Amino acid sequence: MPAQIAMPNLSTPPTPSTRIVNGACPHDCPDTCAMRIAVENGRVIKVQGAADHPSTQGALCTKVSRYAERTYHAERLLQPLKRVSAKDEPPRFEPVSWAEALADIAGRLTAIAARDPQAVLPYSYAGTMGLLQGEAMAARFFNRLGASRLERTICAAAGGAALAATYGHKVGMHLPYFAESRLIIIWGSNSIASNLHFWTYAMRAKRDGARLICIDPRKTETADKCHQHIALLPGTDGALALGLMHELIANNALDQAYLRDHVDGWDDAKDGEPGLREKALAWPPERVAEVCGISADEVRQLARDYAGTAPAAIRLNYGMQRVRGGGNAVRLIALLPCLTGAWRHRAGGLLLSSSGWFAPYKNTAALEMPELLAGPEPRLINMSTIGDDLLRPASPEFGPQIEAVIVYNSNPVAVAPESPQVVRGFQRADLFTVVLEHFMTDTADLADYVLPATTQLEHLDVHTSYGHTDVLINEQAIAPLGEARPNTQIFRDLAAACGFTDPCFADTDEQLARQAFTAEIDFDALRAQGWQSLPVVPAPFALGQFLTPNGRAQAGGADYVANYESRRSSPELAARYPLAMISPPARNFLNSSFVNVKSLRDIEGEPLIELHADDAAARGLVDGVMVRVFNDRGSYSCRARISGRARPGVVNGLGIWWRKLGFAGTNVNEVTHQQLTDLGRAPSFYDCLVELEALPL
Repeated sequence: MPAQIAMPNLSTPPTPSTRIVNGACPHDCPDTCAMRIAVENGRVIKVQGAADHPSTQGALCTKVSRYAERTYHAERLLQPLKRVSAKDEPPRFEPVSWAEALADIAGRLTAIAARDPQAVLPYSYAGTMGLLQGEAMAARFFNRLGASRLERTICAAAGGAALAATYGHKVGMHLPYFAESRLIIIWGSNSIASNLHFWTYAMRAKRDGARLICIDPRKTETADKCHQHIALLPGTDGALALGLMHELIANNALDQAYLRDHVDGWDDAKDGEPGLREKALAWPPERVAEVCGISADEVRQLARDYAGTAPAAIRLNYGMQRVRGGGNAVRLIALLPCLTGAWRHRAGGLLLSSSGWFAPYKNTAALEMPELLAGPEPRLINMSTIGDDLLRPASPEFGPQIEAVIVYNSNPVAVAPESPQVVRGFQRADLFTVVLEHFMTDTADLADYVLPATTQLEHLDVHTSYGHTDVLINEQAIAPLGEARPNTQIFRDLAAACGFTDPCFADTDEQLARQAFTAEIDFDALRAQGWQSLPVVPAPFALGQFLTPNGRAQAGGADYVANYESRRSSPELAARYPLAMISPPARNFLNSSFVNVKSLRDIEGEPLIELHADDAAARGLVDGVMVRVFNDRGSYSCRARISGRARPGVVNGLGIWWRKLGFAGTNVNEVTHQQLTDLGRAPSFYDCLVELEALPL
């Protein structure tokens, strides 16, 4: 197992001999911070934000500021490991050479592919957001093999599909202009914890007199700093948006010219379905209040504030789309600035994702080379249903049974919904699993081979963002520790071991980085500065010109879609499991990343579920008691925290702890389900009913 690694002294001040390296945060956060990495004698002594980067402004979140601690962690994987225990036993591994591991893995994969390459599945997501260490060489390898394709949905697919359907792409406001807004609605986002640099601009606006309103079932740290918090029930955001539209109509607060010139589907019926205006008229404040669990006056006042303040901006985030109707909810909210004409101002409109602004500049096809696929297009398997899919037998509808999974940049046993099914799938004795990792995660514990991957400080990469419009470079700061290799190199080596001689597998990381963008992104200039800003139009939709085929925002078809699990939609289930549960990330973790960093885990403490005092009293629970959280799918144990952050009827299961670092080897995903959203085929993590009971002392 990995040897102990001496930690550098991160408090050591730079000396004249210190080398400063341009870096970029690799993690799944809108901010994509520019980093400056201080290196002395081949060791990182400090990681900090780039003070001259327009959005980073020298600040990193608590998690990433400890990135050197993660890189030099005593439990870093430093050599390939081969499983020597059965998968239903405590995991035991032995070190092997790269040559032995690669030969065995290639032999197993090519034998499976000879029967049907679709029996091989890649499984990855945003453990790194880099274009190189993400899907560049990996995609080439799996295209050449003919493996099944992975539908990568676990975070943002519902909201992304909604923006594409409404605006034509994942586009929105530009980050700096929030500082000029007079009203900012922060909808479904704990920005202090997950969007730090947006929060900086929001605070500038607040100091200049802007009003901040937070809409979230949980009273987050962000809600604490806003002028108002509206604590609606999970999954009812679309109903609230329709109620706001109702009030805009009733109070003659619509920008009729903007609607006429730049929006389709507002008044128009199509295929027997009424236009959005008619749908909104069916949602007076009293109906909204009943569905959302708020007051009718809150609906009326929010509509007055939104219509009466210019410029008004909405910062939407992905938490609120993790329910059955999440896609439609995003569509409805995204249409609000079209109704009021907020898009006429550069400090008005909405931002969920800016990633679409990079589309004209990215050479995704050049990186991933889909032309390497020789046969028909392989099947598509949704990463959010991996628990069920690993247990499916071969069938005409499903295709071959999954025989091999290659996991990189993800930890599905901890993060995928309904983890009892996921665990059973990965425990299959006949499933061949290879995991590229930094640590022995819950998924690595169930692997046949674990291959040591480099961290962000040990490889080259290039990055875009979904919170701003800068391209960033991450230079390799130090040599890989031990025998760790970049993902790109591991897939080059696997290609060679499989006998793939295509010239593309010889491309170096620098060659890949130069292929990643069109000529408008000057790679040498990017390397010199550390980032390059895209040219932007300050008010992109002031004159319409949405990225839809006809240049108009699309309102047709948008409607409220109720949860799978709620008191209203499933009363029989709610009679047994009356508490709605959301599972937002713990502030000091990022999904399952950083859970094993001791300094961060010490701050976070232990797995918690927040509940309102009324719900605790009804169950005879006191603060700090250990509880069992359960439903028909499973149960997990954690400590109860009676908290004003929870509203009545809703509990907040803070995640995502590694199962083996939680209580009794479980985490919050024991009780979530694999049902998918209305748009984007994404998971419905926050669409979940549970009950709580005290554990015996």
